[in-house]
Amino acid sequence: MAIGAALLFNIRLPINFNSPYKALDIQDFWRRWHITLSNWLRDYLYIPLGGNRGKVSRTYINLFLTFLLGGLWHGAGWTFVVWGALHGMALCVHRLWTRAGFKMAAFPAWLSTFIFANVAWIFFRAESLEDSMRVLKGMAGINGIAFSSSYAEVWNQAVAPAFSVSAEPMLMPVILLYYLSCFATIAFFLPNALQIGGYLPYRGVWAFKRGAIALLFISGVLFYSLVAGIHTTPSTFLYFNF
Repeated sequence: MAIGAALLFNIRLPINFNSPYKALDIQDFWRRWHITLSNWLRDYLYIPLGGNRGKVSRTYINLFLTFLLGGLWHGAGWTFVVWGALHGMALCVHRLWTRAGFKMAAFPAWLSTFIFANVAWIFFRAESLEDSMRVLKGMAGINGIAFSSSYAEVWNQAVAPAFSVSAEPMLMPVILLYYLSCFATIAFFLPNALQIGGYLPYRGVWAFKRGAIALLFISGVLFYSLVAGIHTTPSTFLYFNF
């Protein structure tokens, strides 16, 4: 919306996000996530602190301090401190990993980056460290594992009438896999908004002509089921807090 509104006044905004959850490492994540903030942290914190011009140990300290201060930029709270420290440590570990010459296959590299980013977000969004730990325990299954009832509601309202298959408890893993497959197909094989708008080139795994019919079918079923079954409430823009 911001990009489109700006173009109406012939203003071309800088690219700020580029499918960050496709990143294969934490450095790649920060090249894709909130790019203007990443550049600001680099130009006004990391480089003035000395960047990588000094000793190797000093480079790691500068990197860690940059993201620790980046966390505090979002708010003076321990949750933001922990979030910044986690990303600072992760970037230091990644630099050590690459300097040692280690490499990881694409899928485990993506999965580990994805899991880390989402675990760190818990501290970013939680009201307190105690709340963060409760959420993390829930994510780890310490309080038990259960499927959300919203999946069953969407299925029963939008899909079951067409296929005469209701969302029985035994089918919940299959239904969840169905949704994950649809989302993954759209996320990884379709261009993002910047690529559709021509801001960035698209080099997808699937060519549009060969995969168009299958992708349109999956996207259509998914869109219909979501619109038919999910009712959302408005939420305030997150960055109003900052």
